[in-house]
Amino acid sequence: MAGLQADSPTPLALTVHSKSRHLEVSFSDGAEFKIPFELMRVCSPSAEVQGHGPGQEVLQTGKRDVGVTELESIGNYAVKPVFSDGHDTGIFSWEYLHHLGSYQVRLWDDYLRRLEAAGAGRDAPMSTDTGHACGGH
Repeated sequence: MAGLQADSPTPLALTVHSKSRHLEVSFSDGAEFKIPFELMRVCSPSAEVQGHGPGQEVLQTGKRDVGVTELESIGNYAVKPVFSDGHDTGIFSWEYLHHLGSYQVRLWDDYLRRLEAAGAGRDAPMSTDTGHACGGH
């Protein structure tokens, strides 16, 4: 999901809601999403979270209260959020933001299932153990 496909929806508006901790995105296809910062952080497309190949994903914990302190535009195809925990290496393409919004219930359920399987909680400090980050995306 790195590039911009010719027929992919593009954002019409992006609004960072710091108090409620979500990113509101309106797309050209009419879709509107409120994506929690925590979901964005635990599903970051960065190598730090996704690893460099299958099976190298790192399960993220302790991100319930993460905020977005900055949202940097990356060309005309993506944004790079800077999270309050210092994470700033994930580039969120328009396709990936649309994916997060469209599948956030499934992604959230998968994340909670992985936490349970790892015997970890959402508020646990980050562990050095690895596990799937966000459904392999």
